[in-house]
Amino acid sequence: MSSKRILIVDDAATVRLFHRTVLEGQGWIVEEAVNGMEALEKALGEHAFDLYLVDVNMPKLDGYGFLQQLRQLEVAQCPAVMVSTEAQSSDRLRALESGANFYLLKPIKPDALIACCARLLGLESAT
Repeated sequence: MSSKRILIVDDAATVRLFHRTVLEGQGWIVEEAVNGMEALEKALGEHAFDLYLVDVNMPKLDGYGFLQQLRQLEVAQCPAVMVSTEAQSSDRLRALESGANFYLLKPIKPDALIACCARLLGLESAT
């Protein structure tokens, strides 16, 4: 099984730790960024990611701005999941327009996070 690489982009350390624990439990390789600027730097690094898990509200560069800039870069593109506490349909629409493939509301149940990521990673079922 090839290990999938996921970048978690969130300014909250507790959220990053929770997501990391859930995703690494599936055997996936996880890296972290604390804001959109750091995430862009990592996206331009030598190792491509298979999935981005992106918070909306962050300092320096929010999730919307990160995805908009990422989608314009000459790098291998992959799916992105936007995660937020913002529950309005306009928030979901803005995330999709920014380049997200899926929108999840916090707090995310581990099973829902695994199922969503597995689907976007092209895996029939999580191991």
